[in-house]
Amino acid sequence: MRLTVLGGCGAWPTVQQACSGYLVERDGFRLLIDPGYATFPRLLGHVTPDEVDAVLVSHGHPDHCADLNPLLRARALGDTPSSAMPLYAPHGALDAVLALDRPGMLAAAYTLRPFRPGERFGIGPFAVDTWELPHFVPNAGLRLTADGTTLAYTGDTGPSPDIVRLARGADLFLSEATYLYEVPDPGDAPYLLTARGAGRYAAAAAAGRLLLTHLWPGTDAAVAAAVAGKAYGGPVAVATAGLAVAF
Repeated sequence: MRLTVLGGCGAWPTVQQACSGYLVERDGFRLLIDPGYATFPRLLGHVTPDEVDAVLVSHGHPDHCADLNPLLRARALGDTPSSAMPLYAPHGALDAVLALDRPGMLAAAYTLRPFRPGERFGIGPFAVDTWELPHFVPNAGLRLTADGTTLAYTGDTGPSPDIVRLARGADLFLSEATYLYEVPDPGDAPYLLTARGAGRYAAAAAAGRLLLTHLWPGTDAAVAAAVAGKAYGGPVAVATAGLAVAF
């Protein structure tokens, strides 16, 4: 399995960093996970729009799905329109982004396959297990397995014992880490994670390596990795555009 980071910035993109977006490849199948703000131009540095085989979205916040719109436009309006691409997302998560254009304009470019967090299904070579993890909107933690290799991804989440179940023994654990030590607003604390918390969950799950993502804009990546590393003894990195991890 190979994961290429398109972006890992939380909330909004910066000059250096797009929001959440990950291209996962196995046996020639290309799965795009969470095409957030500004990820589409980064995607084009790796594949053409018609080479994306499916899209999987953890939840409906625009920093995780807004750039689905230009991807669908490129597939629907290009000189040679592409076949319908499967879109997997929690029920209703893509309603807003799919309503950006006039009704029917992009309908031929996709097939919507909604799921409820907690369900298990397949996408190409991947077996996908999902957990409903706490966030401001319904969010699915995602565990992808292919031929004994596993990627676990939290989407956006607050603290939950299900995170350990999601990440247990995963070769790569991709975890949101919006803040360093604690969530500053107590009202947000049930719905977001920290680098310290991500490290603790990675250690409890005995994950093979930890990749932090969704850092608040301006957060020092080296500091975030160091904070997580105090709780987790395995390899720690931060999701930055262009980073590729084979596992």
